[in-house]
Amino acid sequence: MSDGSTELNVIEADLKNITHAAAVIDLLSAYALDPMGGGEALSAYTQMHLVAELASRDTALVILAFDNAMPVGLLIGFEGFSTFACKPLLNIHDVVVVSHYRGQGIAGRMLKKVEELARSRDYCKLTLEVLEGNAPAQSAYQSSGFVAYQLDPAMGPALFWEKKLD
Repeated sequence: MSDGSTELNVIEADLKNITHAAAVIDLLSAYALDPMGGGEALSAYTQMHLVAELASRDTALVILAFDNAMPVGLLIGFEGFSTFACKPLLNIHDVVVVSHYRGQGIAGRMLKKVEELARSRDYCKLTLEVLEGNAPAQSAYQSSGFVAYQLDPAMGPALFWEKKLD
């Protein structure tokens, strides 16, 4: 895509495929080092075990984007459940695009693919979180139809909080 002579392929990953497994680790490692990913390398434990742990979870969904044979995008999501809709949902946990491929619509193509898969599985919605300061990601998500979550406008949008258990 970057030089006009390439072809982008967006697929559901097969984590038993060593090329796909390596792409997941390589892309997530690069993202972890990026300021938007926290700026710290993945632990050796995570690098060694992530693919097997993802593969062991029936509710994990991994999407890869390849520019010819080069992995340039990754999306990882996990099934959740909406009690109000009484249906499964998909929480998009990670969206990664290699830095020099950003701004070329790759995130949008991966989001389109995950939406197709979610619809085919009768999920009621897609959810994700985004950093307040990540305007390019927010723009990509808004272009794909995502909006801030709120039940009642008077109560404002939902906030994402965490409590680490390590």
